[in-house]
Amino acid sequence: MVEPGPPLARPASPAELFKVFTLLALQGFGGVLAVAQRELVERQRWLTQAQFVEMLSVGQVLPGPNVMNLSLMLGDRFFGWRGAFAALAGMTLVPLVVVIALAALYTQFAAVPMVAGALRGMGAVSAGLIIATALKLMGSLKTNAMGRWLCGGFTLLTVVGITVLHVPLVWIVLGLGSIAVTAAWWRLSR
Repeated sequence: MVEPGPPLARPASPAELFKVFTLLALQGFGGVLAVAQRELVERQRWLTQAQFVEMLSVGQVLPGPNVMNLSLMLGDRFFGWRGAFAALAGMTLVPLVVVIALAALYTQFAAVPMVAGALRGMGAVSAGLIIATALKLMGSLKTNAMGRWLCGGFTLLTVVGITVLHVPLVWIVLGLGSIAVTAAWWRLSR
């Protein structure tokens, strides 16, 4: 039996949501998901690991970036439309200014070999963050209705479909996603 952990906290105001999501966005260029999990589950304790995975799952099937969708859902959960707006503004406002400034700098220094090398290195770091987050979230599969093996099978099929067979993501989501939803529904209805 799983013992309940400490009670969850909640943000004090929409302004706190804005601040936390701004800091989150500024920490995670190219890899906000790993930072979001650590910040929202481990540091702020606004969500449990299972709640984070559920919200992220919904955010991934909605149009738009999954962490943006997550920020909207979390903000709405605590403060309705004001919270949703504050969290989304935190994710976009300051990072937008930073990205515009970096784009202006990039046009000036794109031909410098050190800049090109630094950008390649940042790509490797981003890939590492995604893999680390996936490994960290695997623990939530213990309570998944489909079980670890079926979830692992869908993960493997997704990776092979995208990386080896070069199937477009939309077909992966529509095809494997539909099968996975059906499998989950069938398991839950038994």
